[in-house]
Amino acid sequence: MNIDDALKDAMAIDGAIGVALADYESGMSLGFLGGGRQLDLEVAAAANTEVVRAKVRALAALSIDDAIEDVLITLGTQYHLIRPLARSRGSLFLYLALDRSRANLALARHGLKRIEAALDEV
Repeated sequence: MNIDDALKDAMAIDGAIGVALADYESGMSLGFLGGGRQLDLEVAAAANTEVVRAKVRALAALSIDDAIEDVLITLGTQYHLIRPLARSRGSLFLYLALDRSRANLALARHGLKRIEAALDEV
């Protein structure tokens, strides 16, 4: 699966508002889909690189030798899921924003895991 197909599959997840693939080392987005007035995905993906960086630093400070599977940020009306891609040694992550009233969090997490597994080397 290429990046465009991965983004389209992520947007098919119930409640999806927008999705981006970003590099947490550079803060750059490799691609995004959705968003609009409701959410500027380019800004959101860049801003969430700081979330990933902070968690990576926290794991190192705690000497925890493990990988981040996903990060969940719960807002009043939205869920934001961040899923680092294992194949990229954690430098790339999928960022998915969901409408909380329409989303099933467990299915969304499962969907991102499936998309990650099918995503070609990027």
